[in-house]
Amino acid sequence: MIHRYAAGALSLLCGMLLAGCTATVPQQYTEVGESPVIHPAYGDVTIPYNIAPLNVAYEMEGKEFVTELKAGGQSMVTKGKSTDWNIKRWRGFLESAKGKTIELNTYVKTDNGWAKYRPIHWAVAEEPIDPYISYRIIAPSYVTYEELSIRQRELATFDEEMIYNNMLLSTGKDGQCINCHSYKNYKTDNMQFHARQHKGGTLLVTTDGVKKINLKTDSTISAGVYPAWHPTHNLIAYSINDTGQSFHTRKNNKIEVQDLKSDLVLYDIDRNEVSHIERDTLEWEVFPAWSPDGKTLYYCSAHMEIQNHAQREREIIDRYREFQYNIYRKSFDPETRSFGPSELVLDAKSMNRSATFPRISPDGRYLLFGMGEYGCFHIWHKDADLYLIDLETNQLRNIEEVNSGDVESYHAWSSNGRWMLFTSRRDDGGYTRLYIAYFDRNGKAHKPFLLPQRNPYFYGDYYKSYNVPEFMVEPVTITPQEFARYLDTDAQAVNYRSQTTE
Repeated sequence: MIHRYAAGALSLLCGMLLAGCTATVPQQYTEVGESPVIHPAYGDVTIPYNIAPLNVAYEMEGKEFVTELKAGGQSMVTKGKSTDWNIKRWRGFLESAKGKTIELNTYVKTDNGWAKYRPIHWAVAEEPIDPYISYRIIAPSYVTYEELSIRQRELATFDEEMIYNNMLLSTGKDGQCINCHSYKNYKTDNMQFHARQHKGGTLLVTTDGVKKINLKTDSTISAGVYPAWHPTHNLIAYSINDTGQSFHTRKNNKIEVQDLKSDLVLYDIDRNEVSHIERDTLEWEVFPAWSPDGKTLYYCSAHMEIQNHAQREREIIDRYREFQYNIYRKSFDPETRSFGPSELVLDAKSMNRSATFPRISPDGRYLLFGMGEYGCFHIWHKDADLYLIDLETNQLRNIEEVNSGDVESYHAWSSNGRWMLFTSRRDDGGYTRLYIAYFDRNGKAHKPFLLPQRNPYFYGDYYKSYNVPEFMVEPVTITPQEFARYLDTDAQAVNYRSQTTE
């Protein structure tokens, strides 16, 4: 038996060869009252006018296939069981279709002649998507855990480049774990990512250059973990975490990541100083996120009173389902570096839920976050969905139009606030893939679509996961080899300054 995706790849090759022939729309056909079965399932989605071609493969039997795209008097036609649109022609076609609807018509020839299927429609938004995204690629196994990388993708094409490869500097017992890449205001002239374990430290890129720093001090529990760049000042808020992992063999939620301790700190880049924002021993603070004006810091926190301090770690692991995180915020004065008191934004615990990863829309109106039954690491929690709070009306809702029956996690806003990027396990339950959804001016998300690849069956044979997706308005230009040279140096120590919270 030929594997479905192997068969799909063979069909794609045949389709690409046929696509080189002149394609014309059949003049005589019978109309079929059903939509074609396509892969990926790109039916009735809203797309940006600067996205790479949405190539599809047909999963119906037939001798010949013709695909026609029509919009605003313009058309494109190709031949074959899989499409492989010319990027230059596609780009011009989408530009002309801006604000319109593309009609995808499918013609299939069988022994009974040509049949035309019900059209599939793609709405083309007038707002562009950011030109680049970046993400971490990781295999879901500790056997190959070192084989991870941070990569960037140009969204108008299929071009993907390496930002950093985890194995460039060291492997084995001297291996590393790179994570938490982030940018200031979507630009890469201010960015950072961490390297854990061997030659560990944080690589910090600013307009002054690149340096490697050690954010751990004698007064903090760890180096910086989850970052949030301040939008107007040279500051980064971090959670600092003492993290452990548990593994379940008989549950759908396979992996549980828990913090034994966690606090929030502020790193002042110009002064090379770290100071605490929150350090309550009964609170597990995590996931800082700034408002676009930089005057409010959002974060998540779970309250937990330890009953047996002699067995503290064991108790935390055993009580993992009791950790339910609420969302809070604190006012901030950038000039004095001072924070106001904590204010509850969402009492998720009262709903028997746990909220994670708050992200504020660029216009400051919407709070996008994940929510599941418990914990702060929802990437393996089958019940995890994306939620939205309208900060003007305080209305909370499940974003049902983008969620699925499997995990949704790790989400980001585009710089214009019109596009959402997130990971999902909806395709096979095992691997996270990247999905994009349009978010209109009425606060409604549209049906998401899978990040396009040239080969429609690409993901079926790609046994790695995507996580921590971020939008960028420009690419990273520092080479992986340059990053490796900086990581191979000693980390610069940072200074600790006393508490700034009022």
